[in-house]
Amino acid sequence: MAIVAFLLALVAAPVFAADVGFEEVKIPNGAEPPLTVGIWYPTNAPATSHALANFTQTVAPDAPIAGNRLPLVVMSHGGAGWYGGHYDTAIALAQAGFVAAALSHAGDTFDDQSGVLQLWRRPAQLHRLVDYMLDKWRWHGQLDAARVGAFGFSNGGFTVLVAAGGIPDLSKIGPFCETQPDQDLCEALQHAGVDLHFAAQVPADAWVHDPRIRAAVIAAPSFGFAFGRAGLSGVRAPVQLWSAADDRHQPHPYYDEAVRDDLPRAPEYHVIANAGHYDFLPPCDARLSRLRPEICNSLPDFDRAAFHEHFNADVVQFFRAMLP
Repeated sequence: MAIVAFLLALVAAPVFAADVGFEEVKIPNGAEPPLTVGIWYPTNAPATSHALANFTQTVAPDAPIAGNRLPLVVMSHGGAGWYGGHYDTAIALAQAGFVAAALSHAGDTFDDQSGVLQLWRRPAQLHRLVDYMLDKWRWHGQLDAARVGAFGFSNGGFTVLVAAGGIPDLSKIGPFCETQPDQDLCEALQHAGVDLHFAAQVPADAWVHDPRIRAAVIAAPSFGFAFGRAGLSGVRAPVQLWSAADDRHQPHPYYDEAVRDDLPRAPEYHVIANAGHYDFLPPCDARLSRLRPEICNSLPDFDRAAFHEHFNADVVQFFRAMLP
């Protein structure tokens, strides 16, 4: 009987490819220029080291995909980021048998801040990414449309909450900044000369939801206070929520805790001791640390590399459980 049980376990166990394939593509974005997307996926082709902006990743560029009925995770970066901002998490997902697709949000990237407060643009762009991956991607036939998850950090966390059914009330930003003028968010708006009562510019049908998203991982979500219980009542997908205990960019209790307390279904909640807001980004090399110390430097007693090993493993485990 023990031998039979062992053989059955082998049959039931998922079989993953040995390596990770990668490609960069351009996808339609309505009347605007195409969106740039990075896609990581399982492959049996040998992977080697390749540059990805300031990082190095071990992938097989443009290699054939391995597997069928693969789950998909779409990824949304933080403000002034880009599609490679969470490449290590994308690689961990691909190694576990997922396809991970991340886009650079036009208007809110490191080289284009023209639409940074047009927050409604982001969920619409994420919706287009899901459309593309399930209908147009060259290997869309190997994806399982019933197994779609989303990952988001900071502004990306806000994006995923909206995509999963949330409706924010941006009119809360003005009063919030009037009472919290020294917060990073409010100082940035003031420095940019933004009218804090810009919510009247939001189109009525602005907030695009995507019911195909069945599970969400959200780290340090921005504008958490803008939702409220009513605004999050439409979020029915299970959520894994991450909070940095030493987040000085989005200080407690206005962001992560506001989302945790108002979700209709209690999230799987992780608070990371000694972590700062940007510790959810991959570890930096020495060169990037010199160029961007504000996003690279952690507290002296925080090991970002070790944290990311646990973080990525927990993200993978959550999506495995919620997208069986």
